[in-house]
Amino acid sequence: MNKEDLLKQFRKLPEKHWKVKLFDDLGFKRKQCKNCGKFFWTLIEQQICNDSSCRAYDFIGNPPTKKPLDYFETWKVIEKFFMENGHTSLKRYPAICRWFNLYFTIAGIVDFYRLVDGRLDFELPANPSIVNQICLRFNDVPSVGLNSKSYTCFGMINQQSLYDGKEGYWKDECIELDFKLLTKVFGIKPEEIVFIEDVWIGPSAFGPSLEYHVQGLELGNAVFTQFEGVPGNYREMEKKLIDMGSGWERFCWITQGTPTSYDSTFGPVIEKLKKVCEIEEDKDFFLRYAKLCGRLSVDETQNLKIERQKIANQLEVPIEEVEKKVERLEALYAIADHSRALVFAISDGAIPSNVAGGYNLRVILRRALSFIEKFKWNLKLEDIALWHIDYLKKMFPELVERKEEIANILGVEEKRYKQTRERAKRIVESFEGRKVSEEELIKLYDSEGITPEELGVEVPRNFYAKITEKHMSEKPAEGKITFDVGDLPKTEILCYEPIYEFDANVLKVFDDRFVVLGRSAFFPRSGGQEPDLGFIDNCEVVNVEKSGKFIIHELKECRLREGQAVYCKVDKERKLALTRHHIATHIINAASREVIGPWVWQHSAFKDVDKARLDITHFESLTEEQVEKIEKLANDIIEKDLPIRVEILPRGEAERKYGFKIYQGGAIPEKSLRIVSIGDKDVEACSGTHSLLSSTKEVGYISILRTKRIQDGAVRIEFVAGDVALNDLKEKEKILEEVARRLKVREEEVPKAVEQLFDEWKKKRKELKKRRKWSQKANGKN
Repeated sequence: MNKEDLLKQFRKLPEKHWKVKLFDDLGFKRKQCKNCGKFFWTLIEQQICNDSSCRAYDFIGNPPTKKPLDYFETWKVIEKFFMENGHTSLKRYPAICRWFNLYFTIAGIVDFYRLVDGRLDFELPANPSIVNQICLRFNDVPSVGLNSKSYTCFGMINQQSLYDGKEGYWKDECIELDFKLLTKVFGIKPEEIVFIEDVWIGPSAFGPSLEYHVQGLELGNAVFTQFEGVPGNYREMEKKLIDMGSGWERFCWITQGTPTSYDSTFGPVIEKLKKVCEIEEDKDFFLRYAKLCGRLSVDETQNLKIERQKIANQLEVPIEEVEKKVERLEALYAIADHSRALVFAISDGAIPSNVAGGYNLRVILRRALSFIEKFKWNLKLEDIALWHIDYLKKMFPELVERKEEIANILGVEEKRYKQTRERAKRIVESFEGRKVSEEELIKLYDSEGITPEELGVEVPRNFYAKITEKHMSEKPAEGKITFDVGDLPKTEILCYEPIYEFDANVLKVFDDRFVVLGRSAFFPRSGGQEPDLGFIDNCEVVNVEKSGKFIIHELKECRLREGQAVYCKVDKERKLALTRHHIATHIINAASREVIGPWVWQHSAFKDVDKARLDITHFESLTEEQVEKIEKLANDIIEKDLPIRVEILPRGEAERKYGFKIYQGGAIPEKSLRIVSIGDKDVEACSGTHSLLSSTKEVGYISILRTKRIQDGAVRIEFVAGDVALNDLKEKEKILEEVARRLKVREEEVPKAVEQLFDEWKKKRKELKKRRKWSQKANGKN
């Protein structure tokens, strides 16, 4: 069942799903919009709803609130109201979502999304609470700057309450609070407020919702999450959730009544942009235009040109003149939004790239740069980013701490973009006058960074969503062995203890080679760490995987039967080598972050016996100096003999204590987390066998073998640790001795001798080339 079908089903019982006490108390009546067909609740007789697709922005130039508020004042009055009404104000979560299977924090409620046994769970640090969450969304990029309200980066003020009949509150209290906020705090007249019926469907949970609109502007949406499962197969939740998300930018906008929300949101940044770019506004025209442009959305409008023409007709101005008057402002607003999105994303640990979520960031970065180039503005994204940081620092001081890194990354990206532009210009010229298919547009964007706007063609519907979707790749699920083990008791796990020999009972045998034991000290393949091997009785173990709550052992030849008592032996040396490489991975990750920058994050990792690798997020290849510093710092950590500590903590407590950096290996769908800390250098939620060692000195020497840029935005570091590293050094020493012997020099003189040999080889090659040319000329004469 899709959203439309669910809405139709709920509409059969509107009083059950949407009617609240406030509607009865004040006399709200249910109506159907004659324009769009939506159902809404209102205090006055009106034929159309207050959605922007049906009504102009009447608050522009004439705000319905008590007084104008700036961006920060707006949040403060909302926060004060909710705190006075029993809510805890929470600090924002990162805009990059590390705790759930999303790339970005796309809504305030996502802060509290957690998975438990494959179903969605909501974990609130305080109940009820409010948070002003910076969100990133890229589903409607072309509409940013176009309709006065669309953003890729915005603040969602989220009000949430878990209700079990005793704690928290439900629909009546939620709508009463929000109505008081609008009327008592902001001074909006009750008859101006319209509640529109809707539904919300999320991952394994859904419910009805009420959007509240004032004079054409949706200010908030109260979702009543009360069913778990999917429409058609669900049950009522034991703890229902109030999830009311309102727009920080929109509340600020409605108090000021400026032509666009960008003017009230970006404050001095937009003023500086207009000044630098010498934007001359026809204020009277733009005020009239701004009231009507809310209907323009590339994502929702079937034909943007037709909608723009309708606006031109209402204004009694030719369409060409309308476009000429607004295009530069629209571009400037998009640049302001995109640059702010990049500031928050980079500050919170992401970088633009061609892979997964990083590609969304590159899309908006390219779009902003293409506008700058198109209008020949003297702007640099890194400068605009610093303007944003200076404006936002009073509320987001963390941005100041990251400003150098943000400017550096944007500078590198801008330099790369400019290097490709000459070729791009020639391609644009070659398409002049031609009809360009959507397939060609996607190819041009992917390979050359050329946007539809540059080609002067209308942006196809969902264009940016389609190109980013191509670059989204889900991480493959770990563990290839899956069986239906029925009602067997879960495996007793011994692999985190220094147990290398143990007795067990065979509970199940599958396909004559897969075995489930009642207890096991064999570590299963997990977190990039290869499995333990060894023997069960005399049967060789060749692979170990985890499937649900069971450890499954794959045998080379199985001669075991169910119910049999067996003696098991784990390969101790292999297990310790894997453990050293896993701990070394954490150490190198921490060292890389310290040497390179805070945007360094584990992209992926692999730990085997002979070597390990760590892929980190970084925007360029590592220099030789950086590699040397990382290796030195890693070995300094080893030498400091820092304690390796493992603790099991409730997920919420672990997040509050250590932050979201614990999710280096991705989100973990468990209520309790296994937290591994290495002194004060690194803390991660990890399933590896770190507890077998007690301090970093036991890891032994770490040697980086090589590094390479494996893809845009990711660098691979290959390394060895412990005895493997020492053996590698011995091999290198042997090679050095052999080279010195052959060159007949001392070992310390090898580099100079090799350099001389190389210079001599270059001379000889040059001489050989000359002789070949002479020979060819001589042969030609003959």
